[in-house]
Amino acid sequence: MGVREGFEELYGAAPDGVWAAPGRVNLIGEYTDFNEGFVMPLALPHTAVAAVSRRDDGVLRLHSADIEGPIVELHLDRLQPLTNTSWAAYPAGVVWALREAGHTSVTGADVHLASTVPTGAGLSSSAALEVVIALALNDLYELGLTRPELAKLSQHAENDFVGVPCGIMDQTASACCTDGHALHLDCRDLSIRQVPFDLASQGLSLLVVDTRVKHALGDGEYAERREGCEEGARLLGVSHLRDVAYEGLDAALARLSDERVRRYVRHVVSDDHRVEQVIGLLDAGDVRAIGPVLTEGHASLRDDLRISCDELDLVVATANSAGALGSRMTGGGFGGSAIVLVEVADVDTVTKAVGEAFAAAGFTAPRVFPAVPSAGARRIS
Repeated sequence: MGVREGFEELYGAAPDGVWAAPGRVNLIGEYTDFNEGFVMPLALPHTAVAAVSRRDDGVLRLHSADIEGPIVELHLDRLQPLTNTSWAAYPAGVVWALREAGHTSVTGADVHLASTVPTGAGLSSSAALEVVIALALNDLYELGLTRPELAKLSQHAENDFVGVPCGIMDQTASACCTDGHALHLDCRDLSIRQVPFDLASQGLSLLVVDTRVKHALGDGEYAERREGCEEGARLLGVSHLRDVAYEGLDAALARLSDERVRRYVRHVVSDDHRVEQVIGLLDAGDVRAIGPVLTEGHASLRDDLRISCDELDLVVATANSAGALGSRMTGGGFGGSAIVLVEVADVDTVTKAVGEAFAAAGFTAPRVFPAVPSAGARRIS
């Protein structure tokens, strides 16, 4: 049953419209967004889809086709940050953020959701959920907000209502990506550039390997690393680690006595540099040459940021040994997914090698699928 039909069955009438917003995979630039650095995500074909109708009585009704349970009914004037730990906190947080920003014309909604974005896989299922609600309400209430503004409001919802201190990348990718492109986002001024990323024409594929190891960024690991990065910036006398030049990294590290902070600073500054390397290679048409940069990024995430896990490390080592051009973990870490850049002719070989390695290690079989650069959030009907 589609979301439109599900909505009608739940609420007894057709929805005012149906919207979709994608998950994302990040090509390069990890834990750089909240340091006002650079990132380069692309939208996936996997989406959160929402059928939505307006209400004028201050009531928000939410239902998910993916989670068993009754309709969740909330009152807009009683929405309080950090009080709801269920999935409903994400769409409710968007409504709260819109009203906090002065959009009090948003007077309620009936919502039915379904998503094909894998949860806990580091592919931004929560951002897709936030952005699809933000776009639907923007359209239904004619708020006139731009895509970057919707992304910022969705981030505000996740930071301050849900309580996850994420950066702006995930929501911007979901809201602003375009088909066939990766998104170069400057997280300081939020300027974006659509970078052509047509792998098929080059005989290449970017595989996503979902390790099926679930992560939860709300458990403090993400926040601890963010705090360490902020401490590094403070000790180095800059507002954000974006301001530490890659050419001056060694000198900056020499000023830091805390080994943990030093590692975090080294990762962020070097990963910002890797984004710039990848941009240069793509602009030059040398797509295959980004492979080693991806692998180098994984080593930094594993050794300096220390957010990898055995399953992710096994994907990278096995894929590269089986002929991949490069690979790395992607997303917040502690599980989730890796990306693998591979010749189309080698897709089956690499996929088989990773599956066999997981079986030999006693790990749950991974899910492997191509990351096809896709469109951002949109109205479907």
